[in-house]
Amino acid sequence: MDKNIGAACEALLFAAGGAVEFKDLQEALQISEEELNTALKELIQTYEAEDRGIRITMIDGKYQLCTKHEYYEDLVRLVNTPKKHVLTDVLLETLSIVAYKQPVTRVEIEKIRGVSCSHAVNRLVEYHLIEEVGRLDAPGHPILFGTTDDFLRSFGLSSMDDLPSISPDRMEDFRKEAEEEAGLVHVET
Repeated sequence: MDKNIGAACEALLFAAGGAVEFKDLQEALQISEEELNTALKELIQTYEAEDRGIRITMIDGKYQLCTKHEYYEDLVRLVNTPKKHVLTDVLLETLSIVAYKQPVTRVEIEKIRGVSCSHAVNRLVEYHLIEEVGRLDAPGHPILFGTTDDFLRSFGLSSMDDLPSISPDRMEDFRKEAEEEAGLVHVET
């Protein structure tokens, strides 16, 4: 077998992730049907002969890289392992606003942060740390966001009452810092 054709088949099947039609492999590799048949047969034999965790399966004219059955239990343990989410400063800042101001709209979060927060809100929803808790009775009926039970679990809180309280003086300091960072002038009244 031409090693380049075998390696190319392997690369295509790996990158595709799912099943690939024979004709699609043939077109991508720009080789004859016979060349592809030979390459795939040899590649399948190589995977079966060697002690590897994957194999190539053919189902209804489609080829796919698959895990060998004997490694199924190991795969299940990996897939069922909870994923750890990385909370960047932007995500933590947005999450803090939601936690302390909930229920809160995306526009209110953006007003506090001074920048767009669509990505951060979407990521926090994806991580199940915040969720839609209703709609504001205003034009457009914007979504109201609040924290979830996963938020409480993730931060070791039994209720929202366990959030650290912030004194009004400290809140005023935070507001002034945020305005300075945003380039706004604070006028004493």
